[in-house]
Amino acid sequence: MKKHIVFLLFFITFLTTIFAQQNSLLQSGPMLGYADMQEVMIWLQTKSPASVFIEYADLESHSKSYRTNTVITEKSSAFIAKLLADSVIPGKKYTYKVFINNEFVIFPYRTEFQTQSIWKWRGNPPEFRLLTGSCAYINQPEHDRPGKGYGSNYQIFEKMAEQKADLMVWLGDNVYLREPDWNTKTGIYARYTHTRSIKELQPLLASTSNYAIWDDHDYGPNDGDRGFYNKEMTLEAFKLFFANPTVGVSGIEGAITSFQWGDADFFMLDDRWYREPDNSKSDHKTMLGEKQLQWLLDNLVTSQATFKIVAIGGQFLSTTGLFESYYSHGFAAERQLIIDYIYENNIKNVIFLSGDIHFTEMSVLKAEGKPTIWDLTVSALTSGSNTKGNEWNNTLRIPETVVTENNYAMIDFLGTLKERKLIVSCFNTANEKKWEYTIHQE
Repeated sequence: MKKHIVFLLFFITFLTTIFAQQNSLLQSGPMLGYADMQEVMIWLQTKSPASVFIEYADLESHSKSYRTNTVITEKSSAFIAKLLADSVIPGKKYTYKVFINNEFVIFPYRTEFQTQSIWKWRGNPPEFRLLTGSCAYINQPEHDRPGKGYGSNYQIFEKMAEQKADLMVWLGDNVYLREPDWNTKTGIYARYTHTRSIKELQPLLASTSNYAIWDDHDYGPNDGDRGFYNKEMTLEAFKLFFANPTVGVSGIEGAITSFQWGDADFFMLDDRWYREPDNSKSDHKTMLGEKQLQWLLDNLVTSQATFKIVAIGGQFLSTTGLFESYYSHGFAAERQLIIDYIYENNIKNVIFLSGDIHFTEMSVLKAEGKPTIWDLTVSALTSGSNTKGNEWNNTLRIPETVVTENNYAMIDFLGTLKERKLIVSCFNTANEKKWEYTIHQE
């Protein structure tokens, strides 16, 4: 009996040593990026130059394993590797292993990914689960303002991982660039690395496909606009640290992309790159810029998806006129142009996802004979909360959806082809459900 105990202790020590050794070069990740039917992108970051690849196999059969490309990480690109799993078939789940310098890395959580299924003309769209949120501040006292740290409740990411969602949509302020950061590549990459590396975040990244937009704090200084001189450099960091399908579309610059999941089309907008200054008094102010605006309208009217999901940093519907919503600082005319276009072309099931304001609420615009427009604002994940948000005068608010503590939202896409519905839920950092609301397909 004593020998068995000694052997068990030796074995545990051995595994712990191996785990520490094999993870000594890993900085953060792995993180699942975009997932389509025939390829999935997997991201990770090392601490110094290393050779990295991933092996993956069908989760059910494990009959054959495949290998991604091998990447040698380099300092010039923040030691980041993007690894493409392209020997996959649609509608499958895979388990994967990370190798750094040919050593297998052991993780204490799931490392799995999936491909999207082929469903059109074959049956009902797949049911799937989406998580979303904004404003993730991670404290670094030597770079923060004096006083109490602005970030807290990092365990929210572990609670989100427990939901086993299919995808996560980051709604901006995913990092908070500070004064030491946004002027240099060194500072920008250091901030992204610091935020991405917290231990609470890793399980969510490893098994949920991540898509992102940005807002002012990951774009540059607070309330940044098109005049920010270093936006090309912050865009390069955004491109490096996330793995969206594209960064920019059809010659349109900025952190803009689009993707499909099931019967939903997602239009991921950049509300900073083309944004006129908030204090500008010019007529017909634009937030999106002419080309991006036209791209959005064209895609909304041509989309055949049941749901058209538009992700944008600031609130679209809210009538409060506070913070940097579409209703404030002279942008209301462009907001109305988008609403009128949706009405004139009878575009149904348009749902905006937004963040920024450090509290959560859902707004709805209903007009007789017109399609309903929704705006789910989800904020903040870990940043300081706006405890007076419920006092803001938003005439389109659904009152019971206000949450003024750290939180995230979950959307379940359910039902048959002609009777789809979204179950929208909001959870706090203890995974207590604060509210639930159902949106039915029109």
